[in-house]
Amino acid sequence: QVRLMESGGGLVQAGGSLRLSCAASGSIFSLNAMGWYRQAPGKQRELVATIIRGGSGNYVDSVKGRFIISRDNAKNTVYLQMNSLKPEDTAVYYCYASGVVTVGGVIQSAWGQGTQVTVSS
Repeated sequence: QVRLMESGGGLVQAGGSLRLSCAASGSIFSLNAMGWYRQAPGKQRELVATIIRGGSGNYVDSVKGRFIISRDNAKNTVYLQMNSLKPEDTAVYYCYASGVVTVGGVIQSAWGQGTQVTVSS
């Protein structure tokens, strides 16, 4: 079993910064892709940023130049540095991992519970 635990959400004023963290735990040998989705009230969940093992980040256009995704493979942790935040970034942010190789086999995908990010104008 794999668990993803997010932290770092909160309330911030427009123009401010927040850093989200997501740590995967369990009998994990490796993780292929890790990343972040978000879901705002009344909207569909959208992919914000993703990073594969050994690769660089990919971003949705609306956050390019403001958000930076990174990961620490030794800690099975992914980070999302969010700068120049805007009210439209307000959402619940969900961490995900795919291609998780565990002692029990490969888990296609795993999700965190979500962390609220609220940006005030």
